[in-house]
Amino acid sequence: MKELAARLIHRKSKVNLIWVSIGVVYLWFGMLKFFVGVSPAEDLAKATIDQLTFGILTPEISIILLAIWETSIGLLLISHLFIKFALKLALVHIILTFLPFLFFPDLVFTQAPFGLTLLGQYIIKNVIILGVLIVLLKESNPLRS
Repeated sequence: MKELAARLIHRKSKVNLIWVSIGVVYLWFGMLKFFVGVSPAEDLAKATIDQLTFGILTPEISIILLAIWETSIGLLLISHLFIKFALKLALVHIILTFLPFLFFPDLVFTQAPFGLTLLGQYIIKNVIILGVLIVLLKESNPLRS
């Protein structure tokens, strides 16, 4: 019984490390967007949101809303509050980060479909975050056996 408890505690600490790690990434990248010209993804994010919203939001408003979204996700994940909600926000966000592949293929590919620019590589690494978020969402299901 003690061995089982020790394994569960060890497993829980590993999962907590993952929550915090993803949360720190979201918090860091989100905070950068509050400061004009600091985030390397700022221009791409503004252009993507412009395409997605058909120009309804100004670039200045869209980047602030994105900064709030990302930092909120980060804070919720780090603090482990409203976790299902945070994970759903993060899943929607991370899926939307792939839109530049559709909206701006000339910016993300050197030779489609496999040759990626540095920007394309920056986006494709989000596959890892997507996978982790899916696993965390499954882990957070209280009905899971």
